[in-house]
Order: sequence, then structure tokens, then C-alpha cells
Amino acid sequence: MLIATMIAYLVALLAIGVWAQRRTRDTADFHLAGRKMGPWVAALSASASSSSAWTLLGMSGAAYAWGLEAIWLVPAVVSGFVINWVFVAPRLQPASHANGALTLVEFLASGVDAVTERRLRALGALIILFCFTFYVASQFQAAGTAIGAAMPVSATVAIISGAAIVIAYVFLGGFWAASVTDALQGLMMLLVALVLPVAALIAVGGFDAIFDGLRALDDPSLVRWADQPNLPLAVVFVAGLFGIGIGYPGQPHVVNRFMALERPESIRIARAVALTWAALIYTGMVLLGWAGRVLMPELADGESLLLVLAADLLPAVIGGLIAGGVLAAIMSTADSQLLVAGSAVSHDLRNGHFSLALDRIVIIVLGIAAVVLALFFPATIFDRVLFAWQGLGNAFGPLLLILLIYGGVKPGHRLAAMATGFVLTVALSFTPNAPGDAVERLVPFFLALAIAWVGRVRR
Repeated sequence: MLIATMIAYLVALLAIGVWAQRRTRDTADFHLAGRKMGPWVAALSASASSSSAWTLLGMSGAAYAWGLEAIWLVPAVVSGFVINWVFVAPRLQPASHANGALTLVEFLASGVDAVTERRLRALGALIILFCFTFYVASQFQAAGTAIGAAMPVSATVAIISGAAIVIAYVFLGGFWAASVTDALQGLMMLLVALVLPVAALIAVGGFDAIFDGLRALDDPSLVRWADQPNLPLAVVFVAGLFGIGIGYPGQPHVVNRFMALERPESIRIARAVALTWAALIYTGMVLLGWAGRVLMPELADGESLLLVLAADLLPAVIGGLIAGGVLAAIMSTADSQLLVAGSAVSHDLRNGHFSLALDRIVIIVLGIAAVVLALFFPATIFDRVLFAWQGLGNAFGPLLLILLIYGGVKPGHRLAAMATGFVLTVALSFTPNAPGDAVERLVPFFLALAIAWVGRVRR
């Protein structure tokens, strides 16, 4: 029953790709669904795209490893949803419609001289290709875990199978396929967040049993709200986690949903859907990690907790849906990122001249590169995703925020802000980690924000 459920889900994704291909007539359709997206699809697809395997496997795994201090991840991440839906979406939707930008990089590069525009497009495209190779690799690695848990296949076959399905339906249907499948996948992720944490809570005996169980494990770090030696370092730790939230405006595979919305009036409904979804998902995953630590204290890999608990606590058919939900989290991010990577090369690097053939070639090549990285250079989902996330967020987010506030930034300052945010993030990733990775997440962001602010031009 578990295998049948998974196969049915994968076939449904491919069917959506075939359906979406019939609706894709030009480049605007392939990359922004013709700017005709409704609020529910926009909200669910943007939420699912920003909430990859990191959300279901990585976050529950972090809560398993960290204990109570993982609670700070909830407001830290939800704050990013608030920034995007309260500030960015209402401004980016009309602004991108007005200047006709089809990608985030094109929007950031619009309104400057031709030479600077080419440089901004090239730099933005290279940043996207670099970060998304790591990001998509983490999704394919998680896909291998999910498929391997549901079917009797090797990790290699599972990773290649998951990657092939994602590449296939994005290749066929572009943005329509990615958005509709992401909306479906967002609902499946919500099912996971509602069903499995409740089952784990019941199995462990309630909230009091979770706290008593964590104390009984004889690891003081698990029952501290911030496992730091003093208050200043605890503040730095929490601030570093909130650095995840400020990375949201710079994610091109997320904010392009705002650009695709048909009407500004849709944002109010979409905002309510997205914020409710985020609160339920992230609270559920932290609760699951805590309950799982009590139920299975000796689990070798905390990031496998969700799949292990699903198999142990739920009937096979429900377990198949949970595994499908994990696969949904993976695919909903990987498909959007492959699509953005394709547009980065076919549109941004070619100065606005789209080529659907080149788009699809890039999707295949990047997909293959990510598979190789996942197979031969595995890393934890939590760390690899956050590295790519911060690189994108610090490169694009500060410049986008200043452009949306003031309407313009001088050409040289745009280049400097984008380059500083990205290069400094990569450089600091090789230094010893501060609590909550605060230095790597916050210093490049605010330095790039200051550079863009100094170059602001009111319009």
C-alpha cells in the first residue's frame, strides 16, 4: 500500500506537467504563468517553494538535536513570511507588472545604463547557478531518503528517480507546472504537519511527558532555551536564527510568485493563507523533533526522524501520504529553483532574450550537476540549504528592499551591494561559526543593505 501510494503521487505530478505544457504558449507563460496566478496557488506555491526538505527533515532534525532552544526557529522563520507578504509582495507585484520584469534579477537590474544592466544580470545569474546547485542537491539527497524509505531501492536509484521526475515536469510545463504542483505539495506538507506531530504527541503522553522525557535524557543542553554560556551569546544565537528570516526577500524562486499574481487585491487572501500555513508547519516540526527525541533517543540520524516515526506510528496508507509529503517538500523547492536557474541563463545572461530550448537545457544540466553533488558529496540538509539560502538572501534581499522603498539605487551601488552580500557570505562560511551563525547571516546582509541605502535615489 505504501509503494502504491507513492507511485500514484509521482504519476500525478507528471500528469500535471503534461497539462501545464498545453497552457504554456510563450516565455511569459513558461516563467510567470502569464502573470495570471490567483491568491491560493500563489500563497501555497510560494510557501512550499520556500519550505524545502529543510522544513520537514532538517527542522525536525534540528529540534531533535537541539531540544528546547529549537523553539526560536519558529518565530525566526515565520518572520520571513511576514516580511515577504506584508512588505515585499504589495510593492513588488505592481512594480514588476509596471516594468515588465520576468525575473528577480531583471527587476533588480532595470532602470540603469546598458553596461551596468549587463553586469548585474551576469552577476545575478552566476549567483543563482552557484547557490541553486547546492540547494537542489540537498533536495535530491532528501528525495533519495524519502523514496528509499517507501520503496525497496538503493539510495542511488532513489535520488536519480526523484530528480528525473522533477526535471521532467518542469521541462514540460514550466512555471504553470511548478506552481500547481507546488500548491498540491503545500497541502501535502500541511497534512504532514497536522497528522504526524499529533500522533507523536499522543504516543509520548502529552506536553508534560515531552519536557519530563527531555530532562530524563541527562543532557542539560536539551532543556535550555538557549544553550549558551551567558546572556550576550544567547542573544547573538537568537539574532543569528532570525537571520534566516531576513533571507526571505532575496529568494528568487519565492518572490517570483508575487510577480506572477494577477491582481494586487489577491495579496490580502494570499497573505492570510501563507502565514497560517507557516505557523502550523514550523510549530509542528519543532514539536515533532522534541517528541521524537523522547520516543527514539538513540536515533543515528535526526533528519530521518520524520520518516521513521511515520512508519512506526501510522498505518501504511497514511505513512505513504507522509512520505509523499516529504517528497512534496523536496520537489516543490527543486522544481522552482530549476526553473529560475533556466531563466537566469536563457533570459538574464542573454540580456532579456529568452530561448525556451536553452531554458530546458539548463534545467537538465543543473539537475544532473545537483544529482552528482548529492551522490558523491553528501552533506546535512540543514547546513547545505542554509548556506545556499543565505548566499541568495544576502545578495538579492538588501538591494530589493531599498529599491522597493525608494524606487531607485545608483548603478555602482547596486553592483556593490549584490557582490558584497554574496561574496562576504561565502567567505564567512569558511570561518568558525558564531552562535546561530549570526556573523555569516547578519553582517553581509546589513553591510549590503547599507551600501544600497547610501546609493538610494528617490523616484
